[in-house]
Amino acid sequence: MTGDDRGVDPARGPVRRIQEFDDIYEQGAPPWDIGRPQAAFAGLADAGGIRGRVLDVGCGTGEHALLAAAMGLEATGIDSSAVAIRMAREKARQRGLDVRFEVWDALDLAGLGVQFDTVLDCGLFHSFDADERTRYVASLASVTERDGTLYVLCFSDEAPDTGPHPIRQEELRAAFNSGTGWDVAAIEPGRLRTRFHDERGAPAWCATIKRI
Repeated sequence: MTGDDRGVDPARGPVRRIQEFDDIYEQGAPPWDIGRPQAAFAGLADAGGIRGRVLDVGCGTGEHALLAAAMGLEATGIDSSAVAIRMAREKARQRGLDVRFEVWDALDLAGLGVQFDTVLDCGLFHSFDADERTRYVASLASVTERDGTLYVLCFSDEAPDTGPHPIRQEELRAAFNSGTGWDVAAIEPGRLRTRFHDERGAPAWCATIKRI
């Protein structure tokens, strides 16, 4: 599957939502695309928290997959937007990095045919409604190695000036309860940088979730 595939089935997501994201990327850098890795994930990389095969889910233009590849790790990035994936592939070409970027639905990750040790979610979890979250959590479990780690960075509800779709800590814990094959190891306050906020970014949760 390539970033030029435009049928409903290859893109695997609601057509209207995909078209909206494609349009946003075509119009210029969207609010969530800051052109560099989020500080929270860069810190994880420096601390050795990103290892093995890495999946950047909802990768946008690919900064976190590219970060992993620059560390010498095998990296994959997926997004429902073909425009974002084209941009990500061009970044990889310009930087001389080998990354697999695919137009893909985060709710159907098993079809990738790869198991990952580390999964990075920056701003995707908080975009799903309750029913989609159940499917998303199961989808993530289907491609994450036992004892693998999922890192979720999402907008928090615990401070003003947050982003759209703020998440309560209890929502994260409920979504990844032990019955889903996951264990929430930690949820810490952090910041999610956007083009709408100042350099500090928006209030966020940084969750570390283990596959069990």
